[in-house]
Amino acid sequence: MALSMQRIPLAKMACEETGMGVVEDKVIKNNFACEYILNKYRYTKTCGIMSQDRPNGNTVLAEPLGVVAAIIPTTNPTSTAIFKILLCLKTRNGIFLSPHPRAKKCTCYTAELCLRAAVAAGAPANIVGWIDEPSVALSQRLMAHKHVSLILATGGPSMVKAAYQSGNPAIGVGAGNCPSVIDETADVEMAVASVITSKTFDNGMICASEQTIVVVDAVYDQVQQELRKRGCHICTPEEKKKLAAVILLPSKTPNPKVVGQSAAKILEMAGVKSHRDTRVIIAECTTPGEPFSLEKLCPSLGMFRVASFHDAVDTAVACLEHVGLGHTAALYTHPQNTDRIDHFAHKVPTGRILVNCPSAQGGIGDIYNFCLAPSLTLGCGSWGGNAVSENLGPRHLLNYKTVAERRENMLWLQQPKRVYFKYGCTHTALTSELRGKKRALIVTDKPLHDLGFSQRIQQSLKSVGVESEVFYDVEPDPSFDTVFAGLKAIRLFQPDVIIALGGGSPMDAAKIMWLFYEFPDYEGKLDQLCARFLDIRKRIYQLPTNASRKAQLICIPTSSGTGSEVTPFAVITDKKDQVKYPITDYALTPDMAICDPQLTLTMPRSMVSATGLDVLTHAIESYVSTLATPFTMSYSKQAIEMTCKYLERSYVNGGKDQEARENMHYAATIAGIAFANAFLGVCHSVAHKLGSAFHIPHGIANAIMLPHVILYNSSTAPTKYAPCPQYTHAMSQERYCEIADLIGVGQGKKPTEKVMALAQHIDTMKTVLNVPLSIKAWGVPEDQFLAKLDELAELAFDDQCTGTNPRYPLIAEIKELLLDGYYGTLGKRTLNTLDHSFVDPQ
Repeated sequence: MALSMQRIPLAKMACEETGMGVVEDKVIKNNFACEYILNKYRYTKTCGIMSQDRPNGNTVLAEPLGVVAAIIPTTNPTSTAIFKILLCLKTRNGIFLSPHPRAKKCTCYTAELCLRAAVAAGAPANIVGWIDEPSVALSQRLMAHKHVSLILATGGPSMVKAAYQSGNPAIGVGAGNCPSVIDETADVEMAVASVITSKTFDNGMICASEQTIVVVDAVYDQVQQELRKRGCHICTPEEKKKLAAVILLPSKTPNPKVVGQSAAKILEMAGVKSHRDTRVIIAECTTPGEPFSLEKLCPSLGMFRVASFHDAVDTAVACLEHVGLGHTAALYTHPQNTDRIDHFAHKVPTGRILVNCPSAQGGIGDIYNFCLAPSLTLGCGSWGGNAVSENLGPRHLLNYKTVAERRENMLWLQQPKRVYFKYGCTHTALTSELRGKKRALIVTDKPLHDLGFSQRIQQSLKSVGVESEVFYDVEPDPSFDTVFAGLKAIRLFQPDVIIALGGGSPMDAAKIMWLFYEFPDYEGKLDQLCARFLDIRKRIYQLPTNASRKAQLICIPTSSGTGSEVTPFAVITDKKDQVKYPITDYALTPDMAICDPQLTLTMPRSMVSATGLDVLTHAIESYVSTLATPFTMSYSKQAIEMTCKYLERSYVNGGKDQEARENMHYAATIAGIAFANAFLGVCHSVAHKLGSAFHIPHGIANAIMLPHVILYNSSTAPTKYAPCPQYTHAMSQERYCEIADLIGVGQGKKPTEKVMALAQHIDTMKTVLNVPLSIKAWGVPEDQFLAKLDELAELAFDDQCTGTNPRYPLIAEIKELLLDGYYGTLGKRTLNTLDHSFVDPQ
C-alpha cells in the first residue's frame, strides 16, 4: 500500500531522471507492480510444506534461495524494482539492487520505500539493499559475489550476458522484437486500436510491445487506412531512410537517444515533418532484418504486406530469427480460427503467443488473459538464451526439497482367466468353452502330430461344430522364421481360436503368432518386442492392451516344465545371431490353460528329467526373486514341495505312476503362475545363452547351473544389491534356508550349511535323474566354451531375467558362475574368489 500511494511521485521521478517514457503510463506500471502482483500471489504458499502425499510418501518443502542480486533497467526503473522486491519478500529472500546509473535516484528511493514498509511489517532490517552510486564495475562485483544465490538480470544484452558469465545462477531476459500478424479474418478496427494502445504505452519501452505488423494483402489497405485514421504516420521511402539512421545505431541496436521518446520528437530528430500529435511511426518493409523490423523501444513499427496467412507466419518467424527469439508474438484473427491459432503457436518460437491482445499489456499478464501470470520479467527460454521461458514468479525464487519416503509400488498376481485341470479334462474344457466359435488353428510340433495328439483335439472341436486346421512345423527352440510361417497359415485360415498344443516351444511360438495376427503393426518391430526393461509397467515399448480380439488363445501343455500356459513369456530364437530372446508382456498371457495330466503319461524319461528340473528352477528362482511376494511365494513353495516329492517317482516309474505324473503336471503350472508374477533370475539368464550357443536343452542348462547360482545368490554381503523397494536387504540366504527346511534337508544345520545342503540335494536329484553335473560332462568342448565365455557372460547379464535376480551380478561374476558350471566345481569360484561373505552370521 505504501508503494501504491507513491505511484505518481515515483513515475514523475523516473521520467524526470531518465528523460524517457510517459508519466501516466509509468503510474500504471507502478500500480501494476504493486496491485496485480499482490493480488496474484497474496495467498500463494511460498514456505514450509508445499504439498504432501502421505500414502505415497512424498512431501515437497520450499526454502528461500538467499540473497538475490537484481539488475534494474533504465526503461522501468521503479516498477521493475517494486516487482522484484515484492517477489523476494514473498519468498523470504534478501534482495540487493543495482540501478542503472541514469535512473539511480528513483530506483534507490523506490528501494528505500520498500525497505521501510517491509521492516514496519516485521521483515528483518536490511532485507532490501541497493548500490547508491552504481557503475558497471560495481554491478559486476555484485553479480559475482559469493553470497549471491541468484541474479535477476533485466537490462541490455551486455548486462544480461555478464550475469550469465558471473559464475552465479542467473535468470535473464532476452531482447524483444514482437511481430504482430493481422490476417484477413481479423477485426481490423480492434487490431489497429490494440497495436496503437500497446505501441504508445510508455512510448514503446515495454519489451513485449510490437515491433512489426505483418498484414495479409486482403486487408492491407484497410489496416493502413485505419492506422492513418488513428494518428499514425506512414513514411515515404525517403523518410524511412532518414528515420532508420536515427532510430538504430550502426550495430542495429536501439539508439538510446530515441528510446522512450514520443513519435513527434523522433520525427523532428530525423528532420521529418509531421503532425505534432502523431502517435506511431510506420515504415513499410519488404525484408526481415531491415532496420524497422528490429527492436526499437520507441513508438515506431515496420509493416509487411504478404499474400496469405501462412506467408505472414513465415515472415514473423523470419523477423524473430534476426532478433527477439523466445520473447513474444501476437496474432489477430477471428477467435474461431483455432486451426490458425494452433498453426501460429506451433510455428512461432516465442514464450508468449498472444491472440487478439495488445502485446505490451498482454505480455506482462493478468490484464487481457487472467491465466498468464503478471510479471515484469519475461523469460525467453533457450530460444533467447534464458533459463526460463515463462513470466517470472515466486516459484522461480525458491529452492524445493522433495522428501521421498520409501514406498513399494503396487504389485500384482496375473494369470489366465480360466485354468482347467484334472486327468482327462481336455475334451470337456474345449467343448464347454468353445461352443459358438467358428474356426480353430492348432499350433504344435510334428512328433506330437504324428502321435495323434492334434487329431484328438480336432475331434473335440468337431463335436461342437468348430472347423480346425493344424500347423505342426514348430521346432525345438522356435525361431522367428517359424513364427512367420505359422502366421501365414493363420492369416489364410482366419481362426477365432488359436490352440497351442505341446511343450514350451509350440506355446511360445503360438503366443507370438497370435500377437502378430491380432496386431499386424507389431510384426516389423522385433527389436522393440525384445527390448529389455527394468519394470514391466514402465517399459519403453508398450504392447497393446485393448480388448478387441480376433482370436482367443488357449494353451494345452503336453509336458510338465515350462509353465508357458500361464505366463506372459515367450522365448524365440533369432537364427541369424543364434540368440534366444525372452519376450515378456502380460498381453501374451493366454486366455485359457488346460492342464490335463493324461497328455503326459507317454513322456520319455529324458523329457521328464529336463522339464522337471526346469519346474524346480522356476519355483526356486521365483521364490528368491526381488519381486517375490506372499502371493507368489505360496505358489513357489507348493511347486517346490511337489517337485521334490514326485519328480523322481515320475522319472523312475514312468507313466504307470499316474499320481506322480499328475502332480508334476500341476507343479509345472503352479510354478508358472509364480514366476509369471515374480519373474526369475540369473540361472535362467545363463541357461538361455547356453542353449543358444551349445544347444543344451533348457531344463538341463538350468539344472546344471542352479546349485552354483544358489551358492552365489546366498551371500549376505553381495558386491551389488538389487535395487528394488520391497527387497529390503540380502534375504536370499534366508529364503534358501526356508526351502531347505521345506524339503527336509536343513534340520539342525546352520544357515550356510542349509544352503550348501540344498545345492547338494539338487545335485543328488540330478544324479538320480541321469542329468550331468557340469557343462563339460554334457559334452561341450573346453576350447569352444572358453572361446565364447566372455560373450556368454555379457549376453547373460543383458538377459531380461537378470533384473530380478536377488543379487545384482557383475559380468565378471557371471563368468565365474559359468566356469563353475562348466567344470562342476560347486562354489569353488563364486565362494572363494568373489564372495568372502559366505560366513554364518550367527
